[in-house]
Amino acid sequence: MSSSPYSGTVHLDEARRVAIFGGTHGNEMSGVTLVNLWMNNCAEIQRKGVDTKPFITNPKAVEKCSRYVDTDLNRAFTPENLSTPAGGDLPYEIQRAQEINRMFGPKGSPEAYDVIFDLHNTTSNMGCTLILESSKDHFNLQMMNYIKKAIAPASCLVLLNEHPLLKYSTSRSVAKHPVGLEVGPQPQGVLRSNIFEAMRVILKHALDFIELFNAGMHFPTCTVEVFRVADRIDYPRDANGNIIAMVHPTLQDCDWEPLNPGDPMFQTFDGKTIHYQGSCTVYPTFINEAAYYEKQQAFVTTRRETLVASSIRKA
Repeated sequence: MSSSPYSGTVHLDEARRVAIFGGTHGNEMSGVTLVNLWMNNCAEIQRKGVDTKPFITNPKAVEKCSRYVDTDLNRAFTPENLSTPAGGDLPYEIQRAQEINRMFGPKGSPEAYDVIFDLHNTTSNMGCTLILESSKDHFNLQMMNYIKKAIAPASCLVLLNEHPLLKYSTSRSVAKHPVGLEVGPQPQGVLRSNIFEAMRVILKHALDFIELFNAGMHFPTCTVEVFRVADRIDYPRDANGNIIAMVHPTLQDCDWEPLNPGDPMFQTFDGKTIHYQGSCTVYPTFINEAAYYEKQQAFVTTRRETLVASSIRKA
């Protein structure tokens, strides 16, 4: 990566190798179905000068239609897991993470894939959400700005997760430019046509952006609104760890809407309201996500901010 002293433009390598991951969680059906479709006929995802590989990341979980077999694959790409000696006694997803890292990485190396799109569904009312792992990834910021403009007036929000304590080691993190895509609401193990098509359209525009960038198009400086992950909020629990309250009805399905100090947050089983005690307005998301009960998370709070994406052009 280099920057011109005259224009301020960042010059980046072309994105020649792109992967599309589906089935990182085996019961999130839009990504599973799209990737299987593209594995049978990849014409729709091919772009000039780009090698695009559709890939089922967790085939055993897909076969079982379960989130995972032994452990969450989308938390498995830690340095420790990737460097542990391979062996049959390792959990299936750790073995699979090592295999994926060999195929698409190694993570953090010049040989790694340029872009990995990781397709997910959520039971939360999040709509279309792109997940950004670094506020300094100007390629991804420009791509997300392009997608947001391309699908307007439909909405596509950007969740920035670079929180030092809450960020986790995703399957897409193997790539130089990792892109997560969450589309919902969709129940686990279910395929809904509107969610499927929304995901498909976003991938089309993302691949169009890569083709244009590789062809030499200049993308000028722009601003991108993001929602930065701030905190993880668990359900209220008793001394034995049992959940004693539900997401409040006025918060349920209100992903991305402001939660102000004093607003209702949870409702106990006997009808009492628990209010948000924070000091400032936040924007909750992943509200009442089914997969996050085991992670002791009722929702995450985010703070709204605007990032500046540098002007980019291929090197």
